[in-house]
Amino acid sequence: MSGKSNNTGFDYDRMVEDAMRGVARDALRAVATQGLPGKHHFYVTFRTDAPGVEMAARLRALYPREMTIVVQHQFWNLVAYEDAFAIELSFSGKRERLYVPLAALTAFADPEAKFGLTFGTAGDTRKTASAATGKIPDSPTRGARLRSPAGAAGRKIVSLDQFRSKK
Repeated sequence: MSGKSNNTGFDYDRMVEDAMRGVARDALRAVATQGLPGKHHFYVTFRTDAPGVEMAARLRALYPREMTIVVQHQFWNLVAYEDAFAIELSFSGKRERLYVPLAALTAFADPEAKFGLTFGTAGDTRKTASAATGKIPDSPTRGARLRSPAGAAGRKIVSLDQFRSKK
C-alpha cells in the first residue's frame, strides 16, 4: 500500500483496502452460516505465495503464485475468521483444505450480483485482473476497485485515485 494520504496522519488507502477485504470476509461468513442463496457463487483469487497461506504441496506446485477458487456447489467446512478464511474443495477428486489470509486476496467476485473487487497485495507490483470483469486496475497497490452491482451496460468503476493528493 502507499503511504499516508495528504499528510493527515491517516492511511486512507490501507483503510479502504481493509474495509473492502471485510466485504469479502462478510460474504464468506454469511455463506458459512446460511449457505449460498439462489444462483450466487464466488470467484476468489489469492496469492498462493503470500505469508500465511496454507495448502497442499501438490496444489502449491500447480499454482506457485496465484489461484482462483470457485465457491459454488462443492465446498465443505467454510469458516470465515476475522482476518482469514478456511475451506475444503475437491481438486482432481481429492478433498483439500485451504487456509487463506484476507491479505492474500487479489480479487473477489459474485457474478450473479455482477459484483467484484480487486485488491493489491503487500509487495506485489504486478497488475491483477478482476475475476468478474477481466479488467486490469491502474495500480493494484494503491487501493481496491469497486465494481457497481448495476447491469453490465451500466457497470462503472469507482476509482479512488481522483480523491488522492497529487503531491
